[in-house]
Amino acid sequence: DLPEERAPSQSSLEVVDPYGFERPADFDYAAYEEFFSTYLVILTKRAIKWSRLLKGGGAVRRSATDLNRTFPDNVRFRKTAEPCLQKTLYNVLLAYGMHNQGVGYCQGMNFIAGYLILITKNEEESFWLLDALVGRILPDYYSPAMLGLKTDQEVLAELVRLKMPAVAALMEGHGVLWTLVVSRWFICLFVDILPVETVLRIWDCLFNEGSKILFRVALTLIKQHQTFILEATSVPDICDRFKQITRGSFVTECHTFMQKIFSEPGSLSMTTITRLRESRRAALLAQG
Repeated sequence: DLPEERAPSQSSLEVVDPYGFERPADFDYAAYEEFFSTYLVILTKRAIKWSRLLKGGGAVRRSATDLNRTFPDNVRFRKTAEPCLQKTLYNVLLAYGMHNQGVGYCQGMNFIAGYLILITKNEEESFWLLDALVGRILPDYYSPAMLGLKTDQEVLAELVRLKMPAVAALMEGHGVLWTLVVSRWFICLFVDILPVETVLRIWDCLFNEGSKILFRVALTLIKQHQTFILEATSVPDICDRFKQITRGSFVTECHTFMQKIFSEPGSLSMTTITRLRESRRAALLAQG
């Protein structure tokens, strides 16, 4: 059901605002009511669009198969839950598939949308945040070709080569592709990989500073455990160690971890990331 938006009345505004804060004695009710009458039009248009998107049909039928795989250990996503967030998740993914038909539904989006629902407790707000992530902050991560995702994995490989050449040499020596060990880091934005509190702190930076933060997190995880990774002697051993470095007190203590990601990787300018993205993207396109 669509949320009901009502114009404010002065009697309800004299004591508190809609968020529970007391209004000052000199509050300008007339100016606020003039603003709200205009803003109400915007809210109504968004609500109508949301309603239409939900009625759009089966643009993302594939998403239905992923619902049961989304946070099976979260009681709110179980079919026995009341309300069951699987329905809310489906609504968000269906609406986004109709809104951005060039992307539709891509595996991994269920985890992103699921986290947004848990945080906001509101499917429409989750939809608009998902739109900001997929459409603006991480373009081409979730497109059919996933070119943005593949590019950023290549960029990470190049950054490791520059900052931790021994780790890069180990990977190359065993013929391990970076996508094998870090693809879920990027496509799930560390959801179901790092602890919840740590992921939320990373997402704060992601929405505020953009995708560069993903490289800071990945580089910090690798650099902090560089010695441990270099002890690997086989491909399965390397893969297992990359899983192990996402667990333990280092990633659980989110405040310290967030301080580390801004110091451990060293200098990491957006100019460098943009340059590497351009070169790696061109190389991927050349490969076909």
